[in-house]
Amino acid sequence: MTPASPELYRDPVYDGATDPTVVIADGAWWMFYTQRRATHPDPGPGVAWVHGSRIAVARSGDGIAWEYAGTLEPDAAGLALREGPPPSVTDRTHWAPEVIHDGTKWRMYLTEIDGVPDRWPGFARTIVEYVSDDLSRWTLRGPLALSSERVIDAAVARTPDGLWRLWYKDEAGDSVTMVAASDDLESWRLDGVAIGGAPHEGPFVFELDGWWWMIVDEWRGMGVYRSTDAVAWSRQGDQDAVILGAGEVAGPGFGHHGAAVREGEKLWFYYFGHPARAGFGEGDTMDDRRCAVYRSQLVVSDGVLNTGDAL
Repeated sequence: MTPASPELYRDPVYDGATDPTVVIADGAWWMFYTQRRATHPDPGPGVAWVHGSRIAVARSGDGIAWEYAGTLEPDAAGLALREGPPPSVTDRTHWAPEVIHDGTKWRMYLTEIDGVPDRWPGFARTIVEYVSDDLSRWTLRGPLALSSERVIDAAVARTPDGLWRLWYKDEAGDSVTMVAASDDLESWRLDGVAIGGAPHEGPFVFELDGWWWMIVDEWRGMGVYRSTDAVAWSRQGDQDAVILGAGEVAGPGFGHHGAAVREGEKLWFYYFGHPARAGFGEGDTMDDRRCAVYRSQLVVSDGVLNTGDAL
């Protein structure tokens, strides 16, 4: 079994760093993550603590030692990086940033929810696009018209046929992974279900060792799918097979929603876990809600994706 990955980063404000995505720009490493309000002293009833979150930013010189930089705060133009903690009271929810470079500029695909819901059903969730030249100042482009009004967890990549594809979870469509395609990142057409079956979330798609891979969060570890063209996918192993399951992450938990970044010949997968327990729910204690960011190298051997070194 792969050695358990040690904790890499904890959010210094609410100790709820989740859904990390990492990019490297001019030698600097940037981590964008959902700043879940795990230790907020008065978040509200029910699951309000999972909502009301900002996108927080941490920076690093090597991808290992991280320093908190602040949060992306909404303004009239879009989002701007501001030092320090977010406001103690918020009026909207930001989740699960996906950040890519299109060859000219940075693009962020962000899940947004109006308000701070205290329960799961009944609230619209939208994937919204922003653009940036410097990763600090983000201009709003607008929401994407996708398959329902309850879509989250965008992942975007340019695939072998030259198209851009966006994979996402549709909570109104059995909570499976849907896909949309675009010629130019300006307009999108819906292409249906990419990964069906049991509910899951947090897709991330990348190329490694001549194959295309999709990793999805199954709330017990990460399911893996493989493709030659990033269109037709087949499961790695049987339906019970996962990577970053119990025992592969420090503490009693397992890997959740993450994203990969390429450093030379290495591909690092950053993801989050619960150091104190294996999951969370409405009745959890504050300590149960705490989260940490981990990373593992992704490697392919004989056509099988697995994890390797953590540092």
